[in-house]
Amino acid sequence: MKGFETEAPFPDYERVLDEIAETGYAGTELGDWGFMPTDPDVLKPELERRGLDMVGALVPLALADHSRHGEYVETALRTARLLAACARVELGMEPFVILADENGADHIRTQFAGRIRPEHGLSTDAWRVFTDGADMVARRVLDETGLRTVFHHHCAGFVETPGETIRLLEMTDPSLVGLCFDTGHWAYAGGDPVGALRLLGERVWHVHFKDCYPEIAEQASREKWDYFRAVRNGVFYGLGGGEVGFDALLVMLRERDYGGWIVVEDELPPGMGEPLESAQKDRAYLKGLGI
Repeated sequence: MKGFETEAPFPDYERVLDEIAETGYAGTELGDWGFMPTDPDVLKPELERRGLDMVGALVPLALADHSRHGEYVETALRTARLLAACARVELGMEPFVILADENGADHIRTQFAGRIRPEHGLSTDAWRVFTDGADMVARRVLDETGLRTVFHHHCAGFVETPGETIRLLEMTDPSLVGLCFDTGHWAYAGGDPVGALRLLGERVWHVHFKDCYPEIAEQASREKWDYFRAVRNGVFYGLGGGEVGFDALLVMLRERDYGGWIVVEDELPPGMGEPLESAQKDRAYLKGLGI
């Protein structure tokens, strides 16, 4: 988990995959590059042995920096090739490359996450560079691997707020770039997740279920915490106790005949609890909702 690398030893990937399967989940995203094997001849058998699908991978890129766009294409293609090699194409649900800004890289955006003001945003020229870069990466990924790309709005990056997310969607090619809709990040940025599904419609290609705890968010705002301190204090920890209406979201997804993945993201901070126990609680909560 970015921002917490030195705070506690991370479990090895084999244990993580074992616990994902034990908890009853059907798939996983890749995680930070290098956490899981990057050789598909190693990774694919590990997934298959546990009956897990590879559903996507986050690729954080500072797309407002035009000078690095060529480098970023190669970074995205490296990830896309691994995803494509591990995909079970017979299921008809290929994994996504999940673009995001390089979250946490900009001090102002990190310090003011959850309370972003207009003056903290990109300039008009930077928006064009950013969205042109997203289109370029998505086009190359599609042309060379056949995989599609979604963009993840994310706190502590330059596409955080509902307004910024909508602007990105308006400025990118809808045939190339969909949205990875994250319920927790949308709520922490001041949006209504249920209303967002009505607004964003068919641009939502991939979904992250994450809760957001308003009392922690309010304390973060009052005491001017940065993004990582809010996460460290559990703003996104656990499903079902926060402000996100997952039952209503599921109704809307079913009405839309949404057939993609729902990825559960419980951002349990190091030292706050046991990951397996937390995952089991989340899975039990979702079973209570009928999934």
